Amino acid sequence: MSSIFIIGIFLSFFLSVLLFTKKNRSLSDKILAVWLITIGIYLVNYYIYLQGYWEIYPHLVGLLHPFPLLFGPFLYLYVTFSIRKDQFFLKKDLLHFLPFVLVYFLMMPFYFGYSAEEKLRVDQMETNSEFRILMMTSLVCFVLSGIIYPIVSYRKIGKYEKMIGQNFAYHEKISLKWLKFLIHGLAAIVLAAGILYLLTEGIGLNFSFNIDLIIFSLIIGFIFLLGYFGIRYQGVFSEGINLEEIIEPQVNGEYRKSGLKDSEAIQIRENLLSLMEDEKPFLEPKLSLSDLAVKIDVSPNYLSQVINQYEGKNFYYFVNSYRVNEFIKRANIKENRNLNLLGIAYDSGFNSKSSFNDVFKKITGKTPSQYLREGKK
Repeated sequence: MSSIFIIGIFLSFFLSVLLFTKKNRSLSDKILAVWLITIGIYLVNYYIYLQGYWEIYPHLVGLLHPFPLLFGPFLYLYVTFSIRKDQFFLKKDLLHFLPFVLVYFLMMPFYFGYSAEEKLRVDQMETNSEFRILMMTSLVCFVLSGIIYPIVSYRKIGKYEKMIGQNFAYHEKISLKWLKFLIHGLAAIVLAAGILYLLTEGIGLNFSFNIDLIIFSLIIGFIFLLGYFGIRYQGVFSEGINLEEIIEPQVNGEYRKSGLKDSEAIQIRENLLSLMEDEKPFLEPKLSLSDLAVKIDVSPNYLSQVINQYEGKNFYYFVNSYRVNEFIKRANIKENRNLNLLGIAYDSGFNSKSSFNDVFKKITGKTPSQYLREGKK
């Protein structure tokens, strides 16, 4: 079983090195790298415990006990800096680490005032020391942190996806959907660990299996997925995009303050539709709102407003609806009927199979092959 921990420790540090050396790395990449290092150190600590070194060196007891309080804040900050324009820490960002610092501060008397024998008794539940109570309280805080931060992070990702839809006509390499899946996994691991540890440590219930080994094995699997997707993820702000050109999602009511007159909006819409039909800018796979705004000489904010108010879509679906129509036109050309559908999709402006299939089905209600098959009847 110890080999699993060695693999997990190696993965944590190896993936963090890859993130630190990643091309066009962003602040979110650095946060993820530090998070992986933190997990790796925590795994090293538990591996030492498994090997029986806490009994030989009792002063190691509880040394990294507050570390799980870092995992929720790291998740939140990773998501936050993936969607935030300013790529630097603010003082308020450091407040997320306050519980971690506070627990360490409260445990100082335990670290420096308890003898080796007393620390072992606390670890083996042979005494009702105040620090035993503190450890249980911090465990509850860890569970709460592991639930609250994923929920808040999930909402942040929803905001990020709206921003993507308003600014870009593609999702590849800048989507955080994969992180939603990992948030579910992390929340499930934390909740399961919290319940199991509270049952054993708080109530004294004994299980026939080793809880720690199961939980840490799940964490190691989580490390692999987190590092793998984190390395692949490029981020909006790593794509050479001018931060000032990215607009925030708005609801229609907020457009009343924009200053765009109806006559101007109608003219922008006419220019936009003419451009889309005549020059077909949607054939550019990485078309952005700012790119399109330059082509018709209008601000991205005004262009986004026109698309949302007059077309009833965000930028992503506005552009991809043209790509879907272009695909249908090309696929129905007699000379193209023997061509691969994915190849036609790429020629129509899509740059991945998954986005093509997803968008096509959302717009037409059918898969590409189903749509074309039924169209021939």
